[in-house]
Amino acid sequence: MMAMSVMAQDFRIGFVNTDRIFREASLAKAAQAKLEQEFLRREKEVQNLATQLKSASEKFEREAPTLPESQRVIRQRQLITQDQEFQRKQREFQEDLNLRKNEELQAVLERANRVIKQIAEAEKYDLVIQEAVYINPKHDITDKVLSSLNNAK
Repeated sequence: MMAMSVMAQDFRIGFVNTDRIFREASLAKAAQAKLEQEFLRREKEVQNLATQLKSASEKFEREAPTLPESQRVIRQRQLITQDQEFQRKQREFQEDLNLRKNEELQAVLERANRVIKQIAEAEKYDLVIQEAVYINPKHDITDKVLSSLNNAK
């Protein structure tokens, strides 16, 4: 029984809050800024398409009662085509953005994991976890990891 108690006392556990790393690490902030810059033009393009579609739809709603049947059908088809184009561009934009975001976050995570490993080895942690239902704050080493990440060149 005494041996178990001594072993338990020697066992060091650390916890790292990955969400905080993604929010607070300068590397993660730089990645976010890079993504915003990279996708700014496309985001504006999608927003413009949405505005054009809304405008065309409202115009059609106003004019539809006075349009001849053939004109109404043609305009309806044009709106449907415009909506499909908007949906496609919006979906492609979102897929591309998510893919790039995952790439950037993966790079941040890889760098953070190297720092976590260095801290764990230097401070003799036996286990460092990144996901937990509950963690006693005394085991949280996120601040150390952030400090090390932000000071690394």
